Amino acid sequence: MHVQRLLICGLLVASTALGRQPSEMVPADGPLGVVRLSAGAATPTDIAAGWRQLFDSKTTEGWRGYRQESFPAKGWMVGDDGTLRSVVGGGGGDIVTVEQFGDFELTLEFKTTPKANSGVMYRVTETHDTAWQSGPECQILDDLGHGVGPTDAHSAGALYDLAVPVAGKLVHPPGEWNHLRIRLRNGVVQHWLNETKVVECRLDDEAWKGAIAKSKFNVYDGFGLQPRGHIALQDHGDEVWYRHIFVRDLDAPLPGEVVLFNGTDASGWSACVPDLAAKDPLSIWTVEEGVLQTMGSPAGYIHTAEDYTNYVLKLEWRFSPTTKKAGNSGVLLRVHGEHKVWPKSVEAQLQSGAAGDFWNIGDFSMTTDAARLRGRNTKATGTAERAVGEWNEYEIHAVHDRVRLLVNGELLNEAWAVAEIPGKIGLQSEGAEIHFRRIRLAPVK
Repeated sequence: MHVQRLLICGLLVASTALGRQPSEMVPADGPLGVVRLSAGAATPTDIAAGWRQLFDSKTTEGWRGYRQESFPAKGWMVGDDGTLRSVVGGGGGDIVTVEQFGDFELTLEFKTTPKANSGVMYRVTETHDTAWQSGPECQILDDLGHGVGPTDAHSAGALYDLAVPVAGKLVHPPGEWNHLRIRLRNGVVQHWLNETKVVECRLDDEAWKGAIAKSKFNVYDGFGLQPRGHIALQDHGDEVWYRHIFVRDLDAPLPGEVVLFNGTDASGWSACVPDLAAKDPLSIWTVEEGVLQTMGSPAGYIHTAEDYTNYVLKLEWRFSPTTKKAGNSGVLLRVHGEHKVWPKSVEAQLQSGAAGDFWNIGDFSMTTDAARLRGRNTKATGTAERAVGEWNEYEIHAVHDRVRLLVNGELLNEAWAVAEIPGKIGLQSEGAEIHFRRIRLAPVK
């Protein structure tokens, strides 16, 4: 896959996940929160994954004016077509969510008039006169109308004045809808514009603080450093429409959440480690400070006591932050039959550099994209992993006959015609020290 390079807060990094074309994904309906949610309705899987409406298309419930107790009496309108619109010259001011968010994911559609300017800000604290003085902004702009280049730090999709969009972004012209997705998790923010990731930037390191210090925001105490805040839509005096606004709080429990790892011990888990058959096979797994970990030897896996069929599974993993040694492991889905190394299951790969791959174990009934299939392995469409030693998040949708793998918010693989069989969920010990935390699932009704 072609490797693009993106300037991220002054750091040059490689990404093979940028600019992925829909044709590369097999008969899916697009990344979560991109196609289905932008159609204005959440599916049972979306709901299980935590998505909910932030704008109900009829009222202003859940929103209020910046530093106000109620919604502005002027400047904003809810249309009969299910849109929320800032009125040109309306003077209503910025609006903010009633709720505050730490780590979150937001998806919405917007369209502008010629030369319009606006923005979506996040972690806004209302400590200053305007929303942009505390919260980083994803810029909304008619680039062409303002004569701004597509990779300018003030252009559409940019992290305003702090991180530039990747080259080759797609922006639909005034009067046409654009899709925007913002994800902030574990200190990393991503901006997605029309299904392309255009910005990725850490908000918790010295490079971020340095970028703020060199910007116009350096005079505003606390700018970009607050752990929680409101989401804001900017009133810049121009007419801009919004619709299909959905959010999920990534720190909140999932609907009907089942906690698989309690952070204290391995209750609810059993182990299969053939080399320890005469001993306690769970002994190679330990819990320290809320983290479940293994040194990776001997080979084997732990698995849930219960069987699960249709669910959204979320967990975080990292390889050793001390040695920073790359390694191998995997998440086993719908494990059934004889417990052995390795059991009949669908494996969501965790090998460094290959997280998001599928492995078919035991001739499990499933179908994947033939162009990426090599024997039992189906390669992911790209990579979305953090540096070795940093935390990553897996989100796995095993719903009826389809399994989808999202790594750090990016849909990287999909299988269909998957046998809908109740089975255990397993975590592999496969030769390397690996850590897990926040292991939980939500059943899909």
